[in-house]
Amino acid sequence: MRETARTRIAEATGQRIDSSRPLGGGCVGEVYGVRLEDGRDLVAKLGGPGSGLDLEGRMLGDLAEAGAPVPAVLYADESLLLMTALPGGDALGPRVQDHAAHVIAALHDVAGPQFGYPYDTVIGGLHQPNPAADRWVPFFRDQRLLFMAGEAARAGRLPPAYLRRLEALAANLDAYLEEPAHPSLLHGDLWTGNVLAQDNRVSGLIDPAIYWGHPEIELAFSTLFGTFNEVFFNRYHDLRPIRPGFFEERRDLYNLYPLLVHVRLFGGGYLGGVDRTLRRLGY
Repeated sequence: MRETARTRIAEATGQRIDSSRPLGGGCVGEVYGVRLEDGRDLVAKLGGPGSGLDLEGRMLGDLAEAGAPVPAVLYADESLLLMTALPGGDALGPRVQDHAAHVIAALHDVAGPQFGYPYDTVIGGLHQPNPAADRWVPFFRDQRLLFMAGEAARAGRLPPAYLRRLEALAANLDAYLEEPAHPSLLHGDLWTGNVLAQDNRVSGLIDPAIYWGHPEIELAFSTLFGTFNEVFFNRYHDLRPIRPGFFEERRDLYNLYPLLVHVRLFGGGYLGGVDRTLRRLGY
C-alpha cells in the first residue's frame, strides 16, 4: 500500500495502520485488508478520480437501513472507502443457500415508491441510470437493456447487427415480461463474489448496484455464474412465489442485461450468450 494511502486512512480513522494486505475483487481500484493499531480490521478501497467510492458507500448505507447484512461504512469519499471487515471465505453450500433465500427474499420485500432510484448508481464501475418510472417493463427496456446495449455499441464492443436485434426484441418486451406487485429493493449485482459466507450463513453482501426493480432480474442474475442453486430457489419460492415461466423464458431474457454489462467491460467473449438468447427468442 502506498504511503499516501496509509496517511489518508490514518487521518480518516485517527489510528495508524499496523498491517495491510491486498485483497482481490477491485473493479474500480485497489482493495486492501487493513489492521489498525487498536486491533480493528477494516477493508479499504482506493480509487482514482471518478471511481465513485462515495456512491458505493451511500448504497451500502441504504442497504443497511433496509436491514440487509452489509459492511458498516466508516468513511467514504470519491477515492477512499473504509468499511468493517466481514467474515467470509466459506463456499455457498446448501445451508448457506437456504439462508441466502431468506436474506434476499427479505430484501425484495422492501417496497419502493417507483421503479428506478433517487440517484443513479453504478454496476461494475459503469453508469446505471435510475430515473423514476411507474412501470417496470419500459424501465427495463430503456434504462437497462437499450441503455447498456447502446453503451457497448458506442464502445465498439457490440456489433451493429446485435444492436438491431436487441432493439427488435425491446420493441416487443410486453409479450415476454410481467409487471411485479411492487417495486422491490435490489442488490443489483448478485453474483458469487459479492456474497460472503461463514458458519453456514450469509455473513454479508458487498459491491451493490441498487435500485427499485423487479425481483426476477436479480434472481436471473444469480444464476448466470452459478451463484444460487435449487436449494436457494426452492426456499425463496416458499417465501416469495416465483411465477410460472421465469426459468423457461424470462430468466434468460433478463440476463441479457448483465451479459451486456460484461460485453461493455470485457468485449466479445460474452457475445455468444447474447446471441443464443436472441436466437432462442426468434431475433
